Amino acid sequence: MNAVSLTLEGVVLLQPKVFRDERGFFRETYRAALYQERGILDAFVQDNHSYSTQGTLRGMHFQRIPGQAKLITVVSGCIYDVVVDIRRESPTFGKWEGVYLNHETAEQLYIPVGFAHGFCVLSEEAHVMYKVSAYYDSEEERSFRFDDPTVGIVWPVQTPLLSVRDLKAPLFSEVV
Repeated sequence: MNAVSLTLEGVVLLQPKVFRDERGFFRETYRAALYQERGILDAFVQDNHSYSTQGTLRGMHFQRIPGQAKLITVVSGCIYDVVVDIRRESPTFGKWEGVYLNHETAEQLYIPVGFAHGFCVLSEEAHVMYKVSAYYDSEEERSFRFDDPTVGIVWPVQTPLLSVRDLKAPLFSEVV
């Protein structure tokens, strides 16, 4: 597996080996020792599965305490995945980075604690699986607007489908 560090410190694009033949493919989606060799030391405690239709935008979400590291895998479809650095002490605080993830390349995105996360669906539909390092806690869940002008995320969808919660999310400066 190749591990490519992105511009935001700690965020890593993982490129696992995929074994293909006329029958289809085989790949390992997670092996703790292999990830640890690449510096990903989190103990993942919960797996989540998100299904969305084209144009859906989910984000920008994070948990305050203790925070959640995430390992994102697209099982079916294509998404544009975005992370925003919410670590106040970081030189890249408030900066964002986006990557395209799809089931064909099988790339995974590792997001450490200290980042908000969101994605939009570019294919007809998408199934996204993600491991998290802390259990979901609705009391600690926070979000900010996907289109906050101070963050300036450039999304590849013009009129996204949003939940009421995401549509009414506060500004970045109000929650971070």
